[in-house]
Amino acid sequence: MSNRIVIALGGNALGSNLPEQMKAVKVTAKAIVDLIEDGHEVVICHGNGPQVGMIQNAMTELVRSDPSRYIPCPLSVCVAMSQGYIGYDLQNALREEMLDRGIDKGAATVLTQVEVDPADPAFQNPTKPIGAFMTEAEARRLEKERDYHVVEDAGRGWRRVVASPEPVGIVEIDTIRSLVNTDHVVVACGGGGIPVFKTEGNHLKGAAAVIDKDFAAAVLAKQLDADFLIILTAVEKVAIRFGKPDQRDLDRLTPEAARKYIADGEFAPGSMLPKVEAALSFATSAPGRKALITLLEKARDGIRGTTGTMVCGD
Repeated sequence: MSNRIVIALGGNALGSNLPEQMKAVKVTAKAIVDLIEDGHEVVICHGNGPQVGMIQNAMTELVRSDPSRYIPCPLSVCVAMSQGYIGYDLQNALREEMLDRGIDKGAATVLTQVEVDPADPAFQNPTKPIGAFMTEAEARRLEKERDYHVVEDAGRGWRRVVASPEPVGIVEIDTIRSLVNTDHVVVACGGGGIPVFKTEGNHLKGAAAVIDKDFAAAVLAKQLDADFLIILTAVEKVAIRFGKPDQRDLDRLTPEAARKYIADGEFAPGSMLPKVEAALSFATSAPGRKALITLLEKARDGIRGTTGTMVCGD
């Protein structure tokens, strides 16, 4: 049975530098094309943690080299850069793998803006560290000159922190949908999307924020009316009492059980918790929708119901 699938792929799975990424995308492409070969429509959303960090660090060094000439690059622009170069490698690896298997499909990357609400409480409590470490003097200067939020990071230096608001909607959703409907494999919402909010008229302004890619993938899957959301991670199945002698892997997760485990603190914030929350959000958004959490190399088996953790609706 053919399904429309949105895949959330972690940025760490793509390596921490360009040579690592070029190798990693070939492995990633094989697993994704397995699903395409089975007849599924596939859209890929990826993380960008290591990649956008590299861009931020490079931009910081550029500013330090000549502060009279250069100013810090807005985070939204850095996210756009990461979408471009990750998408470039991914779409080429996908195209090559499909052609090697005799599959005639296009692959395209859409630089994707994701709308956030400027009134989101996350903007009042920025917690996500980004960019290079700084001296306290440098941090205080940027705090004053550019209204940055800065914190001391465990004795290692000072860093900027930004908000992580909830995604509201995908700006380029019509473009993405058109590409999917014309048999293209689409890479979209890279790094959770370029965070923007509406200002006067029709203007979209970049926000100093990062969006969790699993939540962005869930919104993308809802707006595309997907059948499946696959969230890829470093473990084959979601577990409770993780890392303890009585750890229990979960084959299936009902909404009731998921909410209870979340309330009980079973899933680590910043790790498995957002994946379960995103899976739950999608699976309960309409009848028949399902979410799968598993390893990249197990995605095909997971869709067939033989491994991974399946999250189903009410």
